[in-house]
Amino acid sequence: MVHDMQTGSGQTGSGFTRAGEIWGRRKWLGFTVFAAVLAVSLGIVAALPPMFRSRATVLVDREQVPEAFVRSAVSGEVETRIHRISQEVLSRERLAGLIERFNLYPQLPRPSTNESAIEEMRRDIVLEPKVVDQGGRITTVGFGLSYRGNDPLKVADVTNALAALYVERNSKIRERQASGTAEFLKGQLTDMKAKLDEQERRIGQAPLPLEAEVAGLERLNMRLRVNSDRQLRAMDRRERLVKEAEGPALAATPGAAPETSAARLAKLKQELAELRTRYTDKYPDVIRIKGEIAALEARAETPRPEPATATAPRTGKDTIAEVDAELRMLKDEERTVQQQIAGFEHRTDAAPRRQQEFQRQARDYATTKEFYQSLLKRYEDAQIAESMEQGQKSEQFRILDAAVPSKEPLAPNRMRLGLLALALSIGAAALVAMVRERLDTSFHTVDDLRAFSRIPVITGIPPLVTERDARQRRWRLGLVTVALVVGIGIATSGSYLFAHNSEQLTRLLSGG
Repeated sequence: MVHDMQTGSGQTGSGFTRAGEIWGRRKWLGFTVFAAVLAVSLGIVAALPPMFRSRATVLVDREQVPEAFVRSAVSGEVETRIHRISQEVLSRERLAGLIERFNLYPQLPRPSTNESAIEEMRRDIVLEPKVVDQGGRITTVGFGLSYRGNDPLKVADVTNALAALYVERNSKIRERQASGTAEFLKGQLTDMKAKLDEQERRIGQAPLPLEAEVAGLERLNMRLRVNSDRQLRAMDRRERLVKEAEGPALAATPGAAPETSAARLAKLKQELAELRTRYTDKYPDVIRIKGEIAALEARAETPRPEPATATAPRTGKDTIAEVDAELRMLKDEERTVQQQIAGFEHRTDAAPRRQQEFQRQARDYATTKEFYQSLLKRYEDAQIAESMEQGQKSEQFRILDAAVPSKEPLAPNRMRLGLLALALSIGAAALVAMVRERLDTSFHTVDDLRAFSRIPVITGIPPLVTERDARQRRWRLGLVTVALVVGIGIATSGSYLFAHNSEQLTRLLSGG
């Protein structure tokens, strides 16, 4: 037989015939590979630990008090809050606490020294929002929370712990946000109240209209004229008393008092003429002098009483000291009225500017007061909302269905994996047989030899097998069979030990 030439080009017969010939020559090799691969695969499938999944349903319980009556102090959509809570729950600190609490992933390093357990738990947790379409708006009404592991009781406990964390964190977030809103508004309200009081103190009373200021000025000028008239009368009385006190000679001199009054009247008229060259008739000094002139003229028209005899000085109320006291009082009143007139004149001149300033301050005060009232209303709403959050009368997360231990494992699907192992074994056996056939360069039939060489083949000599050869062949076959069985058994045991309690392999073979 020739062993250095590759067969193939001279092969004849149909494909099925060729396959049958190959199977006849390689059936023991194919059986061996099939049995080995199938045993190892089934050992792995049998050793895979089961994975269980438990699910809890959390309901988004809306406000018990309608928002039309009490406005919530918590802003943001439910979806955003769920996402925020998920970030907190899936944080390293939270998951490490759950791993230590329930002794999860014992085959992995502790999360304090390695992140593998944390990442594994994050992959095992699944959040599934439950939404409804309300008139084109997608609203979240709840969500499902699930966890998977190899212990059904522990899986259910972990799932319920996760759901409780979501409920707790939602309540804490809402309470903290409502409390923070109330505290912020309280601080703003205090600052705004201080600003409002300062503006109220600064704005004072509204300035009088210009007509009221002018009317007040007229009244003061009238008082000034009356005061001047009273001073003139007091001075006349004093002159009479002085003359009576000096004696009959002076008392008998006629026309002294009228000459004095006339001189004063002439002097006042001269001052009036000078003032009119520079000021209008509304100027205070012009009004005052006009009042004095009118009083002197009215007095001049009044007949004087006959002077009393000067036999002795008069006593009683008409004494010189009393008249001097009255004059001093009238002078003091005159100064006071003049100061008031000056104040009125100053306010009258500054009235337009003060009115504009007051209007500006009044507008600022009104704006500040309106903003203060708005802050006060929002602060009251925030206090009510805070009370609602503390009393859990607002939107809350509520566990609708708690997780229960699963009776059926989620993975692995041993039937499907067994079928895959069977298909893999058949494919491996066929592949090995084909490869072995391709590597074999010997001729197995006369037709193969005739197709390969043009030298005529006379006859074929079958193998001559003696009894000794047959015994040796059986002995070798027995040893090979035992070796194969032992090897397959060892490989199966190794695969079983390799896959035993290997959750990662279960996840891998179950699609994640």
